[in-house]
Amino acid sequence: MNNKILTIVLFLLFPIMIFAQTAAEVDVLLETDEVSAAVAAYFALGSAGLLPLGFSGAEGQAVAYDTALSNGWIKAAANDSITMQETAFLIMKAFDLKGGVIYKFFPSPRYAYREMIYHRIIQGRSYSNMKVSGIELLRIIDRTFNYSGSDGELE
Repeated sequence: MNNKILTIVLFLLFPIMIFAQTAAEVDVLLETDEVSAAVAAYFALGSAGLLPLGFSGAEGQAVAYDTALSNGWIKAAANDSITMQETAFLIMKAFDLKGGVIYKFFPSPRYAYREMIYHRIIQGRSYSNMKVSGIELLRIIDRTFNYSGSDGELE
């Protein structure tokens, strides 16, 4: 009987424990001037629901980076700072966004960046090789949620 109660309590508290850990990671991300490829992959794939539950911190970053690297969504080394166009490509692939005609024929970081500029997912002053800060990464992910439809088409 006590095991059942403990299991129910842990099951109910598990989402709270995950949220608290993620909140701490987001706080660190917000203070980051240049996001590494592993961190970008972790947040992009996690936001897209492509990371298995239970992975966080360095382990979660390694799993996310390996997934993105093996799928060809990222080419930068894990500890290298990620550029705006690499971020755009990673997010478009993670969220399975279709893009326009040119992106469909030539799916690359260059055209992913152009798509995200066109759809105002990437806003403000930016250029393709600009390094991405933590705040910018979260803004791009947020806008991706706002602008993407349920079928992966950009509105």
